[in-house]
Amino acid sequence: MQFTDFEKLNLEQLPSPCFVVDEIAVERNLKILAQLAEDSGAKVLSALKAFSMWRLAPLVSNYLSGICASGLHEARLGREHYAGEVHVFSAAYSEDDLKEILKIADHIVFNSCAQWRRFRPLALAARRRRPELKFGLRINPEHSEGDVSIYDPCAPGSRLGIPLSQLDANELEHISGFHFHTLCEEDFPPLQRTLRAVEEKFGHLLGSLQWVNFGGGHHLTRPDYQMDELIACIRAFSNRYGVQVYLEPGEAIAIGTGVLVTEVLDLSWNQLDQAIVDTSATCHMPDLLEMPYRADVLGASEPGQLEYTYRLGGLTCLAGDILGDYSFAKPLQVGQRLMFGDMSHYTMVKTSTFNGTKLPAIALWNSATDELEIVREFGYEAFKQRLS
Repeated sequence: MQFTDFEKLNLEQLPSPCFVVDEIAVERNLKILAQLAEDSGAKVLSALKAFSMWRLAPLVSNYLSGICASGLHEARLGREHYAGEVHVFSAAYSEDDLKEILKIADHIVFNSCAQWRRFRPLALAARRRRPELKFGLRINPEHSEGDVSIYDPCAPGSRLGIPLSQLDANELEHISGFHFHTLCEEDFPPLQRTLRAVEEKFGHLLGSLQWVNFGGGHHLTRPDYQMDELIACIRAFSNRYGVQVYLEPGEAIAIGTGVLVTEVLDLSWNQLDQAIVDTSATCHMPDLLEMPYRADVLGASEPGQLEYTYRLGGLTCLAGDILGDYSFAKPLQVGQRLMFGDMSHYTMVKTSTFNGTKLPAIALWNSATDELEIVREFGYEAFKQRLS
């Protein structure tokens, strides 16, 4: 899903491999989210777990109400570079991390009543110093919407969120909000079904809260998203329970905004034509292996649809480091640049240096002016400093 014609990008200006993000496309998404917030009354946060290119923090801060973090480091990044609120949820906190989080966060969400009980004295002491602090619990409505179990936070036996049977109503003093999350790349109907499950199980408690966080996984900036229905739903929910609604999209911030540029290093044959590129699924695009899914290669098609079909492979020793099979109108050449589409979200944040593989550079491009900035390049030190 591309909102930018990356074919006009001059790939020879770039190091390889390289993530390239179009700031015009990011702002397009942010404007949609800001309009949603204005029309619905919800507060929209940027989920740094999906897209934490803090070079764009001032732009994000112009449009959204803050960030949500998954732990101390993301919370620090949010407080240091982004404006607005800092919300934090973690499956569990260490005492040392929580002490630091309590100094910088606005909302802290606990994943179990046990963690809340354990850290309640610490949390309340921090709130006496910072009265704006708010505490919440993540609930599990036991309602699955995801097709891929690894991404389903409500799968049977999930460690994420508190099912109703485990929620002790006596522990709700000083708790001002609930957080839930069931979605992954979803439009409005799955959220609507989720809300029915939430209200069925937890509706008797919602009226005592100040806020409810609908979590992430909302494909809000997708062209066909049912925005009018969402706005009406948020307004009705907020009015029904007297709560502030939060949304924390991650992918929706960066969907359709970036590519990963790679270079063909070698061509060979083993039952089919092979092309080794200077990127890696396991190091740079792990969702290709985890989810799995097929990434688009700009200018390429499904195997066999065009005249020349190749298996694109990564450069690591992992036998399964395969990026996919693609067909091209012309034979590939060593040194040729290729672009994997829609690579801004859940890519930069997941990269690794397995095999000592070089991390992709990060570039910012303005598709309107063609201005290009190489924001950062990574070399040996990035690999060395992760080790000892």
